[in-house]
Amino acid sequence: MAFKLIAFAALVAVASAGVIAPAPVAYHAAPAYGYAAPIAKAVVKTIDADYDPNPQYSYSYDVHDTLTGDAKSQQETRNGDSVEGSYSLIEADGTRRIVHYTADPHNGFNAVVEKEPAGHGHVVPKYAPAPVKIAAPAAHVSYAAPAHGYYH
Repeated sequence: MAFKLIAFAALVAVASAGVIAPAPVAYHAAPAYGYAAPIAKAVVKTIDADYDPNPQYSYSYDVHDTLTGDAKSQQETRNGDSVEGSYSLIEADGTRRIVHYTADPHNGFNAVVEKEPAGHGHVVPKYAPAPVKIAAPAAHVSYAAPAHGYYH
């Protein structure tokens, strides 16, 4: 705020010294609408009744899908403007990525990423489904439809 006041005072001083030429002013008659134009607009600021100045929460989840091999987890805790948490997931090459993070107004967002080699107690993902069987076309059919049952 002080910077704005100093900048405004400097601008006024330069303009009054004649360094900045005043812009030509054109005067026009006010349009006749039959009513007076409003002089000022009222600015109304609403305050949300559900606003929490000190939000707090904590959550976590853990997924282990034996069919696809997908394994991931996350936990996070918030206390006011500070957030702390971590998440992990299995990469396509079988390694596990683990990320620990914090965020606050003073330090911003910070994360530390770790990688565990494949085979440290986690399941290697099975991303490729079983091969699809295509039925042989019949004499009167010009295309082959895929057989149902992608996962046997």
